[in-house]
Amino acid sequence: MAQLIEVDCPFCKSRLWIDLETHQVVQHQKAVRKDPADLADLLEKERERKQKADLRFSQARELEKAKKEKAARLFEEQLKRDPGKES
Repeated sequence: MAQLIEVDCPFCKSRLWIDLETHQVVQHQKAVRKDPADLADLLEKERERKQKADLRFSQARELEKAKKEKAARLFEEQLKRDPGKES
């Protein structure tokens, strides 16, 4: 009995079954083409991904702003405690 391997073609995305002994393509299955509805789903997912990225960016920006404000506040408090020391 022949040993077969199943391979997806990187160019046409078809599925090929190859006989390991003869190195011949035994069976071929064309890739399934996506319909326009899949494109709409893809666009929706991309829009959601962009919104999530924008949200993460704005959250990171707010976190950095809060860190700066906290550091400035702590610095001012320290200056009030030790007005003569400026090092």
